[in-house]
Amino acid sequence: MSAQQFVVGITGGIGSGKSAVTDYLEIKGITVVDADKVARVVVEPGTSGLAAIAEHFGRDILLPNGTLDRAALRKIVFDKPDERKVLEGITHPRIREEIARQLSDAGSPYVVLASPLLLESGQSSFADYVVVVDVPESLQLSRTMTRDDNSEQLVKSIMAVQLDRETRLARADTSISNEGTLEELHTRVDALHTDLLRRAQA
Repeated sequence: MSAQQFVVGITGGIGSGKSAVTDYLEIKGITVVDADKVARVVVEPGTSGLAAIAEHFGRDILLPNGTLDRAALRKIVFDKPDERKVLEGITHPRIREEIARQLSDAGSPYVVLASPLLLESGQSSFADYVVVVDVPESLQLSRTMTRDDNSEQLVKSIMAVQLDRETRLARADTSISNEGTLEELHTRVDALHTDLLRRAQA
């Protein structure tokens, strides 16, 4: 990253509407580096990441077309903390390297790092300013169940590994509420964008 690069970390719990915020900022010409997409890039066929995963977990972890069988891998690491640590040891350094590369390539007035685990994973170290997209936990639950057709128990288990709402808000530089309509959210993002442009130029 260049010395002038102003990096804004955007995060929030599952179902908070992070994508609605970052999609709108992209329309405004802001580069968004998506940590979830980066995590997929570093294990694509032909990468050292996928080779290392196959070497440790076995070739059975690959689908017939050579891509990673995410469901099979998730099953292996879900109940085995040691295996999860091995996987994270393979992927996390590569994810950080790719995030750094994409951030440094960005040419917009400021650049966004969108990550659901920004605060949990240490990726917030990339950010000069952290924005949390905030909704009540009851709304997170109902939105995610509707969107993904998931059970309440599954959504609650996903929420349990993320920071709780109070901790997330306490660690943010600012927050943006997404309890209302998309139009209301866009009005708030307009104000946020103006503020971030000012901060990036300071």
